[in-house]
Amino acid sequence: MTLLHFTASDGARLAYRDEGEGLPILCLAGLTRASTDFDFVAPHLPRVRLIRADYRGRGGSEWTGAASYTVPREAQDALELLDHLGLEQAAVLGTSRGGLIGMMLAATAHHRLLGLCLNDVGPVIERAGLEKIFDYVGRNPAAKAMDDLVARMPKTMAGFANVPEERWRAFAERLYVEVPDGLHIRYDPELRTSFLAAFDGPPVDLWPLFDACAGLPLGLIRGANSDLLPEATAAEMRRRRPDMIFAAVPDRAHVPFLDEAESLAALTAWLEKMR
Repeated sequence: MTLLHFTASDGARLAYRDEGEGLPILCLAGLTRASTDFDFVAPHLPRVRLIRADYRGRGGSEWTGAASYTVPREAQDALELLDHLGLEQAAVLGTSRGGLIGMMLAATAHHRLLGLCLNDVGPVIERAGLEKIFDYVGRNPAAKAMDDLVARMPKTMAGFANVPEERWRAFAERLYVEVPDGLHIRYDPELRTSFLAAFDGPPVDLWPLFDACAGLPLGLIRGANSDLLPEATAAEMRRRRPDMIFAAVPDRAHVPFLDEAESLAALTAWLEKMR
């Protein structure tokens, strides 16, 4: 699939993928990931226009430095991508950080959204889950070869089970590139500086962002073993939005791949609410 580019308002050259026809779905990936994060679910989403953004510093987008790797800037980039494509509205499928961006858009640009589906993220983020991200963000893995990394994944990816080796390999190859001196991350290492600044900052009440989703078709997919989205938070989200489509995905932690049967059932129900 062709990687396309547009220029953001600050001059950054940002990448995206655009395929299919129908309901426009803007896919926003996790913190260190890119548009390829949705490769596994894409074949299962017919009759949609799948627009997948590469955040600045990730994927095929320009590296613009730690100060610009923030949720507000990335939310602005998402709106500018819609503007570039001439789209007044789109639904957002947001994985982890992408879901935070989606909730921010609901609060600041509600009229641009057709709906929002959150993949393993909510208004409360478990500290233990953040600490695991702290351990690896911006750092190359200890494994020196892809085969070694893939062999370790069933043990290192706690909370995941029944994942075939070929899926772990496909997943790893989207995160790392093998070079003569080992495995390297596929994003700007400065993302670590930005993450640590947010990690060490004061706690922020994100419930107003979730409540701003009122009136939007809403979905939530949670890894049953997630260490980032507490079960109690998911329950409160469902209490506040009893109409929210919900799926708990067994044998998955943070985050589901989105092509599991439970994930696909939730996505199908969410999409039907917007057709």
